[in-house]
This record gives sequence, C-alpha cells and structure tokens, in this order.
Amino acid sequence: MPQLNFADFPPQLVWLAITFVILYIAMAKVAVPRISEVLEGRQDRIARDLDEAKRLSEESDKAKSDYESALEEARGKAHGMVAELKAGLAKDQDASQAELDAKLAAKSAEAEKSIAAAKDAALANVRQIAGDAAKATVAKLVSIDVADKDVEAAIEASAKGKV
Repeated sequence: MPQLNFADFPPQLVWLAITFVILYIAMAKVAVPRISEVLEGRQDRIARDLDEAKRLSEESDKAKSDYESALEEARGKAHGMVAELKAGLAKDQDASQAELDAKLAAKSAEAEKSIAAAKDAALANVRQIAGDAAKATVAKLVSIDVADKDVEAAIEASAKGKV
C-alpha cells in the first residue's frame, strides 16, 4: 500500500493541508452562513410563535373572565327571577289559602245552621214522641185518656226542670 510508504508521507501531508484549507474555506463561506440563516430563521419563528401564543393566552384569559362575569350576571338574574317567582307564587298561595279559608268558614257556618235546625227538629220530634209515649203509657197503666194539652204542659215542665 502506498499510503503506508514513509517516503510518500510529506506529499500526502501537503495535499492533506491543501484539501483541509479548501474545505475549511468552502464551509466558512457557503455551508456555515446557510446553517446560520436557517438557525436564525428558526429562532425568529420560535420568538414569533411565542409572542402569538402569549397574545392568544391573554385573549383567552380575557374571554374567560368575560364569560365568567356574564355567567355570574346570568346567575344573578336567574336568582332574581326565581325569587320573584317564589314571591308571586307565595302571594298567590296566600290569596288562595285566604279564599279557601273563607269558603270553609262559610260552609262551616252553613253546616252549623243545618245541624242546629236538625237538632231543633229532632228535639221537637223527641218531645212529640215523648208525649205520645207518655199518653200511651198512662192510657195503658191507668186506663185514662189524657188530653194533648196536659201532656205538652207536663213535657214543658219536665224540660224546664232539667235545664
């Protein structure tokens, strides 16, 4: 192999140096500036994207706070409407309750009048029946016919004595 021949080392070293210098100049003048441009472009794009993300984050925070304030306002209105509705329903319920109480009081008064009338009728019938029973009993026991006026007078006297 000629590369390992010690007599050929100096020219190989010269060509190595010439090739290294040419490649170094080509890299310094062509490749490195292009790589720098690409890296700077990426850095600029990253900075723009970060700025855009920050702006969008601020907008979303503002939109979120607007949404929360609108939601709180809607909740307040809803609570107000519910309170109004409850108050209206309570008022209607109170009015209905008062109307129902009045109707029940009127029906109760009518029922009491009806009961009193029935009681009076029953008491009148009881006096009549008691008179008839007393008249029949006296007629059977004593064999005397008692006049209706005498029976009524005895019943009245008996009722006054007890009351």
